[in-house]
Amino acid sequence: MNTSADISESIALLQKDFDLTVPDEELSREQLIKLLVPIVGDLLNRDLERLLQICYRIDLGEERLKRLLHEANPETMATELSEALVDRQLQKVEIRRKYQ
Repeated sequence: MNTSADISESIALLQKDFDLTVPDEELSREQLIKLLVPIVGDLLNRDLERLLQICYRIDLGEERLKRLLHEANPETMATELSEALVDRQLQKVEIRRKYQ
């Protein structure tokens, strides 16, 4: 289960990579994904190279990224990729916290 602290830390990490503007209130995982979808969609259409660099920096995993880019429905690709990016950041936050 993701705590609001985990989500806040993930937001901070994603803000740097995506120039994400976030409202002041606490966000859920789903709300964070909704904020990210239009940005990811825009990068898919206009700057795939930058999006790929971000995915590698976040360490999304080459196999997962390839699967998303080649098998996802084009209509839902931005959403699926946003979910994967948020989940990966949350996972990294949890791992960091576990081994502190």
